[in-house]
Amino acid sequence: MIISEQWLREWVSPDIATEELAHQITMAGLEVDAVSPVAGQFSGVVVAEIVSARQHPDADKLQVCEVNVGAETVQIVCGAPNARAGLKAPLAVVGGVLPGDFKIKKAKLRGVESFGMLCAEQELGLSDANEGLMELPDDAPVGSDLRDYLGLDDHTIEIGLTPNRADCLGLAGVAREVGLLNSLPVTQPSIDAVPATIEDSLPVELVAPERCPRFVGRVLRGIDIARPSPLWLQEKLRRVGVRSIDAVVDVTNYVMMELGQPMHAFDLNALQGGIRVRTAQAGESLELLDGQTVKLDTGTLVIADHEKPVAMAGVMGGQGTAVSQQTTDLFLEVAFFTPQLMAGKARSYGLHTDASHRFERGVDFTLQTTAMERATALLLDIVGGEAGPLQESVAAEHLPARPDVSLRAARIKRVLGFAMEPAEVERILAGLGLGVTTTDKGWSCTVPSWRFDIAIEADLLEELARVYGYNRMPTTRTTTEMVIPARPEGHLALSGVRRHLAARGFREAITYSFVDPKLQTLFDPGLQPVALTNPISADMAVMRTSLLPGLVSAVLRNTKRQQPRVRLFETGLRFLPGEDCLKQVPTLAMVVTGERLAEGWSTDAQASDFFDLKGDLESLLSLTRSGGSFSFAAARRDALHPGQTALISRDEEVVGYIGALHPAVGQELGLAAPLYVCEITLSALLQAELPQFTELSKFPEVRRDLAIIVDREVPAEEVMTNVRASAGTYLTDLTLFDVYEGKGIDPKRKSLALGLTFRDSSRTLSDQDVNLAVDQVVDSLEKNYKAELRN
Repeated sequence: MIISEQWLREWVSPDIATEELAHQITMAGLEVDAVSPVAGQFSGVVVAEIVSARQHPDADKLQVCEVNVGAETVQIVCGAPNARAGLKAPLAVVGGVLPGDFKIKKAKLRGVESFGMLCAEQELGLSDANEGLMELPDDAPVGSDLRDYLGLDDHTIEIGLTPNRADCLGLAGVAREVGLLNSLPVTQPSIDAVPATIEDSLPVELVAPERCPRFVGRVLRGIDIARPSPLWLQEKLRRVGVRSIDAVVDVTNYVMMELGQPMHAFDLNALQGGIRVRTAQAGESLELLDGQTVKLDTGTLVIADHEKPVAMAGVMGGQGTAVSQQTTDLFLEVAFFTPQLMAGKARSYGLHTDASHRFERGVDFTLQTTAMERATALLLDIVGGEAGPLQESVAAEHLPARPDVSLRAARIKRVLGFAMEPAEVERILAGLGLGVTTTDKGWSCTVPSWRFDIAIEADLLEELARVYGYNRMPTTRTTTEMVIPARPEGHLALSGVRRHLAARGFREAITYSFVDPKLQTLFDPGLQPVALTNPISADMAVMRTSLLPGLVSAVLRNTKRQQPRVRLFETGLRFLPGEDCLKQVPTLAMVVTGERLAEGWSTDAQASDFFDLKGDLESLLSLTRSGGSFSFAAARRDALHPGQTALISRDEEVVGYIGALHPAVGQELGLAAPLYVCEITLSALLQAELPQFTELSKFPEVRRDLAIIVDREVPAEEVMTNVRASAGTYLTDLTLFDVYEGKGIDPKRKSLALGLTFRDSSRTLSDQDVNLAVDQVVDSLEKNYKAELRN
């Protein structure tokens, strides 16, 4: 929300500087993001009138103008296409200074002297418009200082409003706050009822009163659309970031920025029959003011005539009934739409407008008549015409209920930490527009129609605290019994997991818990994710059932920005739909793509593979001091390569998976290199065993290496499990140090090289002991896998 300081001070003008005003507004909970001057720093610029303009003798695109500056007439060489006799425009005289410390001097242009410079808006720092000279009204006083004439010693104040403060989406709401903060009355403009001079009207039917419980309309005939908006109106709109279009649109925008009530003007002659406020019917479409045609959903509220939709209610009007240069008759519309039912409708069409921004958050449901009278009076004054009677259609039973909210005096001291004087409590609450009645325990408050965020006692306490001033509240020390909770030693700290991964070259990522439905379906097509009722955007519409969609999106963003080597991890919640409730599962996910090691002179470039990520994961599992309880088993999973995917189990319970992204999926997403991913539940990862001391053996170890040939389909992990089971108690270590397939071996078989280490804690093992254990291993492998020793 952008406001003009001068415009604000027309309503309420505290005796404080701009910086202090901005700080005061921020401390009241309306955070000021920026304070900016409305124009650049310049001097020596006056209102001038072009008396004559003739072609430059040596330049086709230049004109030599005689310009009246009040005290004298000077010669100016100008290249603006709209320079003409009778035009009033800003002139920087010799000695003047424009923004950027550009000093104006007497000059010669193609041999013709020029004593100053006629200016466009961009050259004065007013806007980006530079197509021609800034055109001033015909009644602008020649020779007057432009800064004084336009009131340019002003600032814009940009306020970052939170969604609950829709009451401040108009100048009136901000003025109400400033008046209360400074104990000053607010001077509102006089808004009187405009008497009807014609009887013309349109019938209005509220077909969906639960969505639109109040609708106000009025017919205006005989307007002159050619009349421009007055300069004061254009300037106020410019300073709040709204472009001037024509007088009718400018007035509707002005009322919205002043009162916070959006409204719309239709070309009356383009409407057929009357007005119906209804939901869209199947197959209906609407061409909007921005030129795009949208297919309307059946749940979308529209304003229609008796033939077709003419506007998307609370979002944008239709092109077919838009005001044009041929318009002579208007139908003005202003309404209240139920905020809860408006939420997300504009975004579902990829739209966001000033109107939808306000209606989604809540507009004062008693303001519509006032806004209509304000707009009518302004339009009659600017474009003329005659006004018909004001038509109001109301479904009172569907208007927001406003139950009283009780506030206990004792609760103020308990929550805020100090006892506030009753008179101060009543001053603040009354200043906010609440009706205040004293009760035995405190006060009963009637909530005003413009505050949708006050419903319980805590809301009133918040209002008291922010208006009183957080910086004024006394500081009190909190005393409580601090009990240090027990910390089980068998539970790993998540911070330790993060540090371990960071030490292995990973960077932590934090992604949104809501993701693109299409991306979600790629990774978990069998799960129906929870859809958001009011998503931020169409590509963030469902809750994630996996952390991978967010991480893969992060990889894409990095690789598209010349970062081919990416190693990311994230810890967060997965949201799994259940029969009775939503399950929130804490999870760790990791992704790797690009080269194995960072680029350097000492290593050759080698691409990462499945076993790099598996090694990183196994190093992480070793923190549990029970790495042997984890196992990997080949498996298939959607979106992953069928030959490079494994399930992760702990004590035979599946706790995660690891694999390579399927090449087809990678190509669809636009990944240039293979991507390896894994996901594991944190509950399994953080459960560790307590370290136990085992006496070191004083006796030497003995190693035997075996090279066995087995079928290619037999997993090495399965073979190693069999070896451990058959080798006996002397086996202390088992290592797979080579896998060979190729020349000299049956194409359907492979060679596994195993290193077996034996040791006893009480004696030195003899060759007979070791040979017996090795024979047991060989016999078991021959029996179970038809294994052969490789010569």
